[in-house]
Amino acid sequence: MVNSTHISYFILTAYSETGFLKYLYFLIILALYICIIGANVLLIVVICVNRSLHEPMYLFLCSLFVNELYGSSGLFPFLLVQILSDIHTVSAPLCFLQVFSVYSYANVEFFNLAVMSYDRYLAICYPLQYSSHMTYNMVVVLIAAIWFPPFFAVFVTISLTLSLQLCGNILNKVYCDNYSIVKLACSDTTVNNIYGLIFTFILVSCPVSLIVFSYMRILRVCLSGCKQSKQKALSTCTPHLASLINFSFAVFLGVIQGRFNMSGVPNTLRIFLSLYFLTCQPLFSPLMYGLNMSKIYILCKDLLLAGVRNNL
Repeated sequence: MVNSTHISYFILTAYSETGFLKYLYFLIILALYICIIGANVLLIVVICVNRSLHEPMYLFLCSLFVNELYGSSGLFPFLLVQILSDIHTVSAPLCFLQVFSVYSYANVEFFNLAVMSYDRYLAICYPLQYSSHMTYNMVVVLIAAIWFPPFFAVFVTISLTLSLQLCGNILNKVYCDNYSIVKLACSDTTVNNIYGLIFTFILVSCPVSLIVFSYMRILRVCLSGCKQSKQKALSTCTPHLASLINFSFAVFLGVIQGRFNMSGVPNTLRIFLSLYFLTCQPLFSPLMYGLNMSKIYILCKDLLLAGVRNNL
């Protein structure tokens, strides 16, 4: 038995069937990455430079876009190198660093969406008391709650995985995945499994409870309120709900792909399913918020037009 710290690299076998299509995949991934960077950076800049957007809702949005840049940067450069490479190996430290990036991205995203639902609940259900509830200190506390618990939980997860003794280094994936590494263990994984269950329960149940609570209250206001209240709730909640549904669906696909035997599914489709939440969500969210929130849309349009005029 070999301790995981003595394994110098992992082999990723999911690239074996790409062949000459690797150049097409490279161009698609590169185009997606450029679009993700462009869309998220544009919205971050718009929120940061416009004082009118220095409100809790937009600060939480900024946190969301920063996280999507973080998650994408933990995957896309790695994918681009691996697609063109003839030897699909990754060093053990880089592999665990990618596990940390991918897992922390997913959990921060979920926490961020939960906090945003709570913010919408306060804005819609208690509009007159909103500013007194959502103070600057509260925003700081909530943003810290979005980022620190997931990072700590994932750090503990990886620490437990590093303590395992592994009997192999072959991963049937296109990127490093903690569950796939744990399956290589030839030592007892009871602690990992127990912590994994607790970790999953806490990091899923807390955001889900907050989201369900918030939207139940928002729905009550919509059903009992006037037409104007319903329209306001619909306009502010539509982008968030769309982003939440898309992310939940993406995570569900990732769980299905990781936990069940997918050998009967074509390799290209398996790769798409495993990458969905790391490719579609970072592009979907900025488009949804940029196009559906008029204040952001107008400011983005003005900033782009100003840039075009300066270049002419």
